[in-house]
Amino acid sequence: MKYIIIFLIQLYWLIIPENKRRKCIFKKSCSKFVYEETLNKGFISGIRAFRFRYSNCRAGFEVFINPMTNEKQMILSSKQIINKEEIADRFLI
Repeated sequence: MKYIIIFLIQLYWLIIPENKRRKCIFKKSCSKFVYEETLNKGFISGIRAFRFRYSNCRAGFEVFINPMTNEKQMILSSKQIINKEEIADRFLI
């Protein structure tokens, strides 16, 4: 089953040029993240990664500077906070 997900992502990469794809809010693109999770950890982990990214890589996020650490962080629509290492560079400027 994991090879179906891997095949579909590779097909997506082949059919849709990178400049036409939706821009991800994460440093590692959603398709790349799901691809690696599926390849390394299997089908179930890949599905979980897809569900997480699909529900969080959309409107409803906010970038802020943490007053305790003075570093940029992002709060996702699910209220989970991620650190700058995971945030796309275009939001860190």
